[in-house]
Amino acid sequence: MTVVTVASQKREPGPFSAARWRAPAAVAAGALPALAFPEPSWWWFAHVALVPWLLLVRSARSPRRAALEAWLGGAGFLLAVHHWLLPSLHVFILLLAALLGLLWVPWGLLVHRLLGGRPGPGRVAAALVLVPSGWLLAELVRSWEYLGGPWGLLGASQWQVPPALRLASVGGVWLVGLLVVAVNTALTAVLALPRARLVGLAGLVGCAAVTAGVWWWAPVPRAAGTVRIAIVQPGVVDGPGSVRDRLDREEALTRTLAGRGVDLVVWGESSVGTDLGGDPALRARLAALSRTVGADLLVNVDARRSDRPGIFKSSVLIGPDGPTGGRYDKMRLVPFGEYVPARSLLGWATSVGKAATEDRRRGERQVVLPLPSGRGAGLRIGPLVCFESAFPDMSRKLAADGAQVLVAQSSTSTFQHSWAPEQHASLAALRAAETWRPMVHATLTGTSTVADARGRMIGRPLGTDTSAAAVRDVPLASGTSPYVRYGDWAVYAALAALALYCAVESALFVRRRVKASAPSPR
Repeated sequence: MTVVTVASQKREPGPFSAARWRAPAAVAAGALPALAFPEPSWWWFAHVALVPWLLLVRSARSPRRAALEAWLGGAGFLLAVHHWLLPSLHVFILLLAALLGLLWVPWGLLVHRLLGGRPGPGRVAAALVLVPSGWLLAELVRSWEYLGGPWGLLGASQWQVPPALRLASVGGVWLVGLLVVAVNTALTAVLALPRARLVGLAGLVGCAAVTAGVWWWAPVPRAAGTVRIAIVQPGVVDGPGSVRDRLDREEALTRTLAGRGVDLVVWGESSVGTDLGGDPALRARLAALSRTVGADLLVNVDARRSDRPGIFKSSVLIGPDGPTGGRYDKMRLVPFGEYVPARSLLGWATSVGKAATEDRRRGERQVVLPLPSGRGAGLRIGPLVCFESAFPDMSRKLAADGAQVLVAQSSTSTFQHSWAPEQHASLAALRAAETWRPMVHATLTGTSTVADARGRMIGRPLGTDTSAAAVRDVPLASGTSPYVRYGDWAVYAALAALALYCAVESALFVRRRVKASAPSPR
């Protein structure tokens, strides 16, 4: 009888076997930055929140392990930032987080390569540029609308910090995010890398100097008059007749604006549930409301169109004579909320959550709508619908096309008791600061707010429990912000830095291979 023993044989440890605490620690470390967003809106925490994750990844025993911990941390970050989707997507959100978390694998390999072991000053100096660039690359890819869009960009957590808003006017939310990650990288060097502590300190000083320089020398928008804009937020309306009852409440709230000298009245997303083209009675009702108030109404129609096949979400201007012809059809739809990607493969998601049972149709182009009548005649507004306010390129294009005020119509009724409404409303400050154009964020049941051209909030927001019509005196601004003028230069600079690094590493690899294969001299 032969007895084979393997107890004494050494095996290559599996990815989860050695130091089992590291896997859950990676998920938890990746989730920490979510605390910088509303709620609880600890904006200052973003500057240290990545340090535990960076320390974990840099200390991984191998690149394979670093990649794993970067992936788990990325999944943890996405789960934390999008946790409010769990009631809608159920278990499907775990799969999405796992898939999108893979985008942080290259970042983890970069962290391990540049900060792992005992790096000298040169490697750490390179890390101060390349680690933020690698983070931005992950954010950039997952910001593609078909992968979920740019919700929870790290730079967006700084929406209430005036110096960060000034940075956004120069390089968009991307520049803010780059500097936040650079601060985290520098702190990691100070804490864990004795040989490069001075480089870490220099990095912190450099980030502060860039921020101060932009604060002192970047241009600011010029005042250009004021408009009075009213937001109508009906609040939660439940029951079998909720669509009709909500319209009645919106009408009643709007009537209270008569005689208050408003230039524009904005309703939230899906505020009208019937196609105006096929309902002359509703058109007449809204036109009469416009005459009563003495201002144009911007409503949002979520209905099957009579002139085109399919369901559209459309921002429609209503004047005293009915629809003015000004219309914008939503272009970027919420994955699973308004359409199911690859429905033939993923259609089962409708059976486990609240995914769209029928895909909405997309608009073809962005439009700037001039108000044709009322006190605000001539004012040019740039409409966005819900999710679209998260995309910096869309608001930048509207500003470049001549919009004087950006208007986002939203709902968030599904996520009423989560962090989503406040986080969504906070984007108004960023988009306004980036474009030098004030932004109105009007919702059905979420958080409605207005930001001026520097990103400062005007008046108190209307909270999730509010049903009201609020008037805001909105200061207009003239001039073109550097971000609108020069676009995503910070993104291109980061990508160029990564490309240069890859080229240098490839050249060194080839050189080593050639040297190793060369015959030794006799």
